[in-house]
Amino acid sequence: MNTSVPLTKYGAELLKDELHQLKTKERRIVIDAIAEARSHGDLSENAEYDAAKERQAFVEGRIAELEGKLGAAQIIDPATLDAEGRVVFAATVDLEDLDNGTKVTYQIVGLDEADLKLNKVSVTSPIARALIGKYAGDVVEVQAPSGPREYEILEVKYI
Repeated sequence: MNTSVPLTKYGAELLKDELHQLKTKERRIVIDAIAEARSHGDLSENAEYDAAKERQAFVEGRIAELEGKLGAAQIIDPATLDAEGRVVFAATVDLEDLDNGTKVTYQIVGLDEADLKLNKVSVTSPIARALIGKYAGDVVEVQAPSGPREYEILEVKYI
């Protein structure tokens, strides 16, 4: 990976926690499962051994992926941003849907952190792309799956 991966400080901590869990616990569990399966004899027809080896490949692949992402990460702490009220990566934005008056708050985060249930939208999502660079009071049009929607930016926070 030659390009930097933007992550919020919180998102980086989540990835570090997952990496620690995989290295300290999951890896040990897989090694023990392989050893247990080997003790059953013939490996050519041993489903437990095959499953444990598949799990090991997954765990090691995920470890490599997380190490790569963290190694290339550009960690951004929203509390230290000084974007002068502009919507940028890691900003939290209060919006009002101009069609129905519904108010919603989103934080713009990296791909690995995006979770709509937590109101965290990926920087590559249509709504984030429409918001980036705008200010409170601006109206943006978002190409949503249900069709175009207009939102007014009520407030931009760096929290």
